[in-house]
Amino acid sequence: MNDSIILKAADNVRILSAAMVEKAKSGHPGGAMGAATAITLLFAEFLRFDPKNPHWEARDRFLMDPGHMSPLLYSELVLTGRLTLEDLKNFRQFGSITSGHPELSVEHGIENSSGPLGLGQGMAAGVAIGERYKVAQFGDIISHKTVALVSDGGIQEEIAYGIGRIAGHLKLSNLIFFYDANGVQLSCKTADVMDQDFKKQYESWGWRVLEADGENVEELRQAFKAAFAETERPTIVIGQTTMAKGAVGAAGESFEGKVSTHGQPLSGAGASLEETVRHLGGNAENPFEIFPEVKEAFAERLAELEKLAAAWNAKKAEWDKQNPEKAKTLASWLNGNSVKLNLKDLAQKDDVATRNSSGTVLAYLAKNYRNIICSSADLSNSDQTQKFLNETRIMTPGDFGGAFVQVGVAELSMGAIACGLALSGGLYPICATFFVFSDFMKPVIRMAALQGLPVKYVFTHDSFRVGEDGPTHQPIEHETQIRLLEDLNKDDGRPQMLVLRPADAAETTVAWEMAFENEDSPTALILTRQKVGALPCPAGTTRYAEAAKCRLGAYIVSDNTPAGKKPDLTFVANGSDVLLCHQAAELLRKESKNVRVVSMISPKLFRIQDEKFRNEIIIPWTPVYALSSGLPVLFKDVVGGFGKVAGLERFGASAPASVLENKFGYEPDAVAKEAMMYLAEFEKNVADFKKVNG
Repeated sequence: MNDSIILKAADNVRILSAAMVEKAKSGHPGGAMGAATAITLLFAEFLRFDPKNPHWEARDRFLMDPGHMSPLLYSELVLTGRLTLEDLKNFRQFGSITSGHPELSVEHGIENSSGPLGLGQGMAAGVAIGERYKVAQFGDIISHKTVALVSDGGIQEEIAYGIGRIAGHLKLSNLIFFYDANGVQLSCKTADVMDQDFKKQYESWGWRVLEADGENVEELRQAFKAAFAETERPTIVIGQTTMAKGAVGAAGESFEGKVSTHGQPLSGAGASLEETVRHLGGNAENPFEIFPEVKEAFAERLAELEKLAAAWNAKKAEWDKQNPEKAKTLASWLNGNSVKLNLKDLAQKDDVATRNSSGTVLAYLAKNYRNIICSSADLSNSDQTQKFLNETRIMTPGDFGGAFVQVGVAELSMGAIACGLALSGGLYPICATFFVFSDFMKPVIRMAALQGLPVKYVFTHDSFRVGEDGPTHQPIEHETQIRLLEDLNKDDGRPQMLVLRPADAAETTVAWEMAFENEDSPTALILTRQKVGALPCPAGTTRYAEAAKCRLGAYIVSDNTPAGKKPDLTFVANGSDVLLCHQAAELLRKESKNVRVVSMISPKLFRIQDEKFRNEIIIPWTPVYALSSGLPVLFKDVVGGFGKVAGLERFGASAPASVLENKFGYEPDAVAKEAMMYLAEFEKNVADFKKVNG
């Protein structure tokens, strides 16, 4: 397109961006108006996509980091035919595709959900890594570029440093950032909070840095040409733009560059939407219009893109003929049907930590599936992802054939990259760290759940039994926290995230099967550092077959209650606490008590089963004693009216695990004693209840 059409289209985008915010009485017009020229040029001349097939695997990916600039993206998607003007009029309204911050919808050209600033940069790096890995497996037939819009706020977020370092180290030449450097943020000018040299900063990480006037089409065009042609390193284009470009007041006075235009409608900032629309060449009576010449120019661009995609499809068909096995494998990856686990015959050792049992599975995965990519925050030898790495190699600059990403000590960056790997298509990311360090990852775990991404999290060192490292490294509240995400429901009632704390090696094996069966939300496996003995196995079956019952959330591990009788007590626990409860139950059985032990790998999965099943596992109005290694609230919804939940309501301490178990009451005799005290309390409560209620 000629420069005048690009500028006309950019003004059209500014009008639409300001108008949708004004109509919604909510939003961020200034940044969208400032970056309009650069991003319009990207969509008009550089980004490759198929107008007829939004899922085209060779499409370039455009990811948003600053989701508050969503009016800019939505306006571009109208110009390229993937949204309608009616969608813009429904900006920020319930049920609209044009939500306040973009939400993943590839069908509409929205490649990622934009959450807390900075995470989009990590997702973009993950998409770029995924592309490099797939190209290493299948060749350039599926190569593409990944472009991310970043802003002053996103550049300030700490994750920007992690992603800048990792992308530069890996020389991700397929990754391009456009930095909308307008000098204004939500509450102040950027000069009030930073003055570093971003050019030197990114160059020190190994990026190519280009600068351009954000309103000079030819400067931008040359910068983007160089970025798209780059083959040695990632590129950041620093565009010097103007906040609220084109905004004016009722008397025509300029409102450009004002902080007030960042986070509210133009009218709220004192400017005039009507005068701004007129100033930009639009119809103040109806700002929701596409200029005829802009509509014609983009129609021609879409026709060109259709021809480009058709040519690629013909090339791909020929490639399929010449590479039938690769074509079959690629198709299976992209169809999401390539990892189906049946691990019943996988040999596992007893009396090992569940992190080691997980490592056995990870080694199997690395040997047998090429579309699983693993990462660890410099803890592979502790979280046992080293077992995966032993069967592959790390990705290095120039060699993306390995399936392990070394990120260093950067949990948040790792989590965002994992989201990007899942977004890239056909890949299953696994990322691992100590459970206590999941605190660093909470924002991006939440974004994985929101986007329905099948990221697998391996969280080891799962309780106070970490021991000598002390309370700073001992997760107490963490399981309860992460299960709050699990308690959010999808439309069909299933968990928004699957969280599994397996009790032994067999349950760990089944948990990994469950993780890969769960293809539309993330899964977290919470694993022990300390050794855990195998749970009892009835005659005539296998421990794996028994453990497979955990798929319903809970199952009976042991029970000496005679047929037709109700247990005197039911223990409920998960993880290493199940064996502890079984050992306590054995002590109570010697006292002629009928005791049932239930392993509950997921309270949420248990609660969504039918009532008949739940009542068979935990008989209503019978004594139920649940034990958690963390906050006792974990099991409050499953123990029943007079049930008891015990747990740890303090931070841990620095001492050997066995000492802590003694001090905190996590030994069989201590648990048995507490259970007996509870039974006495239960009888009293029931008696009091009967008196009051007849």
